[in-house]
Amino acid sequence: MAISEAQLDTWAAQGKTGQFTDTYQSIRNNLLDKLAPYPVSACEVFLQGSYGNDTNVYGDSDVDIVLEHTGTFYQDLSAMSEPARAAYRAVFTGNAPYPYASFRGDALGWLQRLYNGVTPGHKAVLIPGNGNRREVDVLIAQQFRRYYDFKSLQNQSYAKGICFFVANTMIENFPKQHSENCTRKHQNTNGWFKPMVRVFKNMRNAMLKKGLLADRVAPSYFIEGMLYNVPDDQFGGTYVDTWVRCLNWIVTAERDKLLCANRLHWLVRDNTPTSWPVANFQTFIAAAKKFWEP
Repeated sequence: MAISEAQLDTWAAQGKTGQFTDTYQSIRNNLLDKLAPYPVSACEVFLQGSYGNDTNVYGDSDVDIVLEHTGTFYQDLSAMSEPARAAYRAVFTGNAPYPYASFRGDALGWLQRLYNGVTPGHKAVLIPGNGNRREVDVLIAQQFRRYYDFKSLQNQSYAKGICFFVANTMIENFPKQHSENCTRKHQNTNGWFKPMVRVFKNMRNAMLKKGLLADRVAPSYFIEGMLYNVPDDQFGGTYVDTWVRCLNWIVTAERDKLLCANRLHWLVRDNTPTSWPVANFQTFIAAAKKFWEP
């Protein structure tokens, strides 16, 4: 038997945001404090993740914040022609004067001065929560550019994102494009997209509690990307009908052609940190079908 419309309506609701807003503003102010040891004038602080995209559900506790240094950048020139690469290299010579390792070290030291229990994680830096503050993950990042063409500083083409390093491996991402595209999708579906993301997220959380799905198999980022691919005309009517149409479309879609919501990475691929591993994608879809009609 399908899950009831009433249950899906409950799952579609956005979680509370009051304490989250206070947490973000407080952390942001401290990250951009003029006393910080890094060049604050060349830094930007913004949200990513569920709170940044308005897809948070009840039970979401951590706030994802990006601290980006924009004074220098890393780049990918692989999509450019050789003449364009030569033109680029004629303008940009030498190494960055303030590389990522230096920025991360300075930013981490600043956070450890400000807060107790700060812990560097695999990707982000954890600031523990307290009575008045949510738990926060701060991603320390550098500007990244994926170049398409370069003739001069006045005539160049690139997608601007962020990057960071894990075990000397650079990971690039495009959180602003992700957020902008999700908002556009929400508008194009007459306000159905983000509630349906929350429905799928709450379903995932219910499956986790019942032991039907392992932790980290279906991160929110990939659920948003999965639903982003579903055509706009599949959303609307009732939550039950929309859920069925969305899942049926995903099941029959060409998996290798699905895109992340940023439209700059493939959604489902193995051996890349920016894509959903094939086995995890398949496991989530199978678990969702079984959970819907046990």
